[in-house]
Amino acid sequence: MRVLVLGHGKTGKLVAEVAAERGHSVHVLDAKENANASALTPPFVAGFDVVIDFTTPEAAVQNMRAVLATGAKMVVGTTGWYDKLPDMRSLAERKQAGLLYGTNFSVGVQTMLQMAKRMAELLKNSGYEFSIEETHHVTKLDSPSGTAISLANTVKAAAGITDVPIKAHRVGDAAGLHVLEARSKADKLVLTHEAHSRRGFAEGAVRAAEWISTHTGCYDFQEVCTKV
Repeated sequence: MRVLVLGHGKTGKLVAEVAAERGHSVHVLDAKENANASALTPPFVAGFDVVIDFTTPEAAVQNMRAVLATGAKMVVGTTGWYDKLPDMRSLAERKQAGLLYGTNFSVGVQTMLQMAKRMAELLKNSGYEFSIEETHHVTKLDSPSGTAISLANTVKAAAGITDVPIKAHRVGDAAGLHVLEARSKADKLVLTHEAHSRRGFAEGAVRAAEWISTHTGCYDFQEVCTKV
């Protein structure tokens, strides 16, 4: 498979390494080479089976518009752009392109989301208050993280509540820590996911690219993570 990786940051570099390890041909574009999505011309995009984006929220939207308009397949691991999701979904569907996005491509995080849903269902109307703390590296652009927001939304829907407060911390080179706490007057339960490196995210993103390469439409990684 021919893979184009957009973004040459820490996660983008690792995605490229993992894709190469899995036998794919990989080309990487950094921000300077692709300012305002200028490199993503239809002939250039046609040279790849799938595009993987780990850039910034602003760049990701420009990249999606350019890539999806050609009918190509794309994985977006960048977060912070979901206010534009309806537009991107519509574009993918109109052009019969493929878009797979997610706040986190780690299998462990996806498992945590399922466990959080079940925990919230079991504790519903039992006097528990939920809260989330997340910690990431100091260069992470969005705060709170997309994963923390997904976790909060999962708990709110399952528990039938309107608010789950999130505390966000940016410390050093932290790969990612998410802690969900359910506290009552009698006790507390804690669900934790700690990433020791970014490799779990990279592996998930590459597997997602392999999956979307044969599909059209728009998908949340939570919907398809058990298939990739």
